[in-house]
Amino acid sequence: MGTLSIWHILILAVIVLLLFGGRGKVSDLMGDVARGINSFRKGLREGEDDHRQPPPPQPLPRDDKDSVGR
Repeated sequence: MGTLSIWHILILAVIVLLLFGGRGKVSDLMGDVARGINSFRKGLREGEDDHRQPPPPQPLPRDDKDSVGR
């Protein structure tokens, strides 16, 4: 039970061929899913670039009463 027999390997091969082989509907669906994942990752990378730029520093308000030299 712990090892793969020839039947296990054949069943796995048939499943892989059905999912990824030929010009079937399932292989087209898998290609669409892969394109969607790649598009999602590209969108995440573009979003990260916007957040990496730090905002410009804000000037501190100056009050003439608090100046040191007077």
